[in-house]
Amino acid sequence: MTAIKENLEELNLELRNALPEQIVRWALKQGNKAIVTTNFRPYEAAILHACTQVSPAIDVIWCDTGYNTPNTYKCAQQIIDQLNLKIDLFVPQQTSAFRDALMGIPSVEDDNHTEFTRQVKLEPFQRAMQKHRPDIWFTNLRKGQTALRDKLDILSFGSDGVLKVSPFYYYSDEDLDTYLLEHNLPNEFKYYDPTKALENRECGLHTLVK
Repeated sequence: MTAIKENLEELNLELRNALPEQIVRWALKQGNKAIVTTNFRPYEAAILHACTQVSPAIDVIWCDTGYNTPNTYKCAQQIIDQLNLKIDLFVPQQTSAFRDALMGIPSVEDDNHTEFTRQVKLEPFQRAMQKHRPDIWFTNLRKGQTALRDKLDILSFGSDGVLKVSPFYYYSDEDLDTYLLEHNLPNEFKYYDPTKALENRECGLHTLVK
């Protein structure tokens, strides 16, 4: 990974016009263990399709907060079946019913929000990373989603040294609509993230320190 870190800007320029599948194929040659993560939010079928077209048996990490909409769960199952995904599911250690009784879904101004986010999102994700210990992490980050993500690129490194690969980084919603249509992939917009008050608010996974 040292060579990639030293040439990160140049490599990002080289990959800028590559197709997602080409980026995935290139990235898989750079490490020993790759995963793709998903929460089955809108457009997630794209990254899952791109990765499994190149590596059908790639481990797919689904961290389910337990607060997804029925529409999301139905769409998730459709994608899982259609792409024959190898899902490893991670859920919070507490049930949503238990958490609802103690704190509900706190607003971002509430002192409980940090602990809520840790329970439903950060802890399951950290548990997944500790189990799989990847050196390549495929994710569907895109430019324009949050201020933090605007500072990243197709290739970036987390504080844990894992190479984060975002094959659709420069894709717009319209570009992704076309991709999904071309590959007959489902999509669902009735999605709910209980840790984000605003769509452009960073969820926390991409600011984690190992």
